Amino acid sequence: MIRKIAWAGLMLSAAACTDATGFSAQQQKHFGDAAATNAAVMKGDRSYAIQLAGRFAKEVPNTINFDFDSARLDQDARAVLDRQAHWIKQFPEVRFRVFGHTDAVGSNAYNKSLGLRRARAAVNYLVSRGISRNRLEAVVSFGETQPLIPTPDRERRNRRTVTEVSGFLKRHPTLLDGKYARVIYREYIESAVPPTTLAVTSTDEG
Repeated sequence: MIRKIAWAGLMLSAAACTDATGFSAQQQKHFGDAAATNAAVMKGDRSYAIQLAGRFAKEVPNTINFDFDSARLDQDARAVLDRQAHWIKQFPEVRFRVFGHTDAVGSNAYNKSLGLRRARAAVNYLVSRGISRNRLEAVVSFGETQPLIPTPDRERRNRRTVTEVSGFLKRHPTLLDGKYARVIYREYIESAVPPTTLAVTSTDEG
């Protein structure tokens, strides 16, 4: 009975994970201290980071899943991370965080360690795909505390990492003049290819 009450409370807390800004509780917790956040709002870069975070979540799968008690990246996970790496390469001014999660099986201490190993595995793979390590952070795991599916049993969807935009590289030359909007609305390299001109021909088909 106590276990069920605890899970009910967890569901209520999960419902409050996002606010009107669109930032998740994860991002709010790790975004920085109050002074840094206030400075970011005044300069406008936080609002641009929020926009870019929404674009990333819309255009690229941001979650990978793991087998039980494992931090090994399977073929599906690597395919998702390949897509993430391709997207991240288009935005060299942007930093990312990878958050680790587990299901509820096992102790809290063990699950926090396991979640962190999963986050580090994802970061290491992105680095192997050409992303600079100083743009990536494997955040201390949330363990079992933020399930997608509230259950005390094994649940693959809870065994995951989530990649999120965390901000900008403050000293990147592209941003020294404050032109964040150019970053947000930059198109992929592929989109710069001019459209093919289609020849219209008449036919005698009846």
